[in-house]
Amino acid sequence: AMHEGHIVSAPELTVLLQPLFTQNSRNLVLFMQDRLSIDDFTYFSESYGNKNPFQNEILQSSPSSLVLPAVDCKATRHLLSILQESGDWKLTNVTNLNVSQLELNASNPNLLLVQLQPLVSGLKEISTLEAIAENDKIIGRVTMDLQERGIHFSVIYTAARPSRISRRTDVVAELRRELMATEEEDSLSYPPLNVTTGNYTCILFYASNFSLKANSSVLIDLTNATFLTQNVDISASECLDSNATLSLKYTNPVNGISSLEIRFLMTNKLYEGSARKWSTLDSVEIVQDGEKFANFSVYAISAPAEYSFHCQLVGTSNLSPARLVPSNDEAKNWDVFISELQVQGFNIINNQFSYASDCTGFFTPGIWMGLVTSIILLWILTYGIHMIMQLTTNSRFDDPKGPALSVPQTE
Repeated sequence: AMHEGHIVSAPELTVLLQPLFTQNSRNLVLFMQDRLSIDDFTYFSESYGNKNPFQNEILQSSPSSLVLPAVDCKATRHLLSILQESGDWKLTNVTNLNVSQLELNASNPNLLLVQLQPLVSGLKEISTLEAIAENDKIIGRVTMDLQERGIHFSVIYTAARPSRISRRTDVVAELRRELMATEEEDSLSYPPLNVTTGNYTCILFYASNFSLKANSSVLIDLTNATFLTQNVDISASECLDSNATLSLKYTNPVNGISSLEIRFLMTNKLYEGSARKWSTLDSVEIVQDGEKFANFSVYAISAPAEYSFHCQLVGTSNLSPARLVPSNDEAKNWDVFISELQVQGFNIINNQFSYASDCTGFFTPGIWMGLVTSIILLWILTYGIHMIMQLTTNSRFDDPKGPALSVPQTE
């Protein structure tokens, strides 16, 4: 029993999971989602007028269960590493969501990792409620296949980060800066992908959401495969002084695509106008099944050679500050969405990102509107003061006892 407000730490989580490591049937299925909170089970229910997306009764039918309302993000972030270090598991990534074809040796411990589709996506093709319902169906299919095969197993359903962050209203005003710093630190839920040559890192790549959409219908979320499980081949990447190529190869990312390679081509050269070297991301290439080649031209992705590049949104959408523009007909069949992109291909020190050059300029639209409004108001004030200063009083006045005052036309 956990008291209200208690957050399970990584050491506590390891102790709570000990029964999984000591039981006879050591078959474990880990369902990993991008975001999940205990409040989701209440919010997405009939009580709020929704059709409850959680239809599986696996929790109620299980002989033993454990529900942890709040777990530290760092603990869930490294849950896969904790499980692997706790036993000699045979790790299997379930990509086709059909475990009936998997060859499982029940005498040895098996760890099945199922990456569920993300709940939050910039592509906005489905709602959060529909995504949860689809993930619930996936959980039901996988567990049903194992039960039909007579395999005893345990299930962990968790996520890399919470979908809701609760705040204490009495301390927000005092600790706003500290809270924002903590949230920014937690947003980096996994380390960046690094390409090494010899003993040093030559390319760093990070994104909070890395997704593609083929033919406007097939969603391919590569975030977890790239950064969390690192189920990606980067051996074809190249690092030179003048150019660098980040190659990401995926095997069976979704049904219907056997292989997918994404290349980021970067250059580093001297520009005489600024008298310094700049690193630029020149193009992005997508190769499907070794045949279909899509090429994108890249605009507004550059930084001084000593810096990294960061942008809140990069993709094919017209709303992206840094756009990927299709260069051939095949590229028109792809939509790319990368949020919180940070990349550096040159001059990496201590295996860390250098100072980031952001794609958002110093003068944002809000600043420009404020400046224009201020200039207009200042002009009105100046004009009003100028008109007031032009007002003069009469130098002579009419005396009713004397002759009438005559003012010549010249005055």
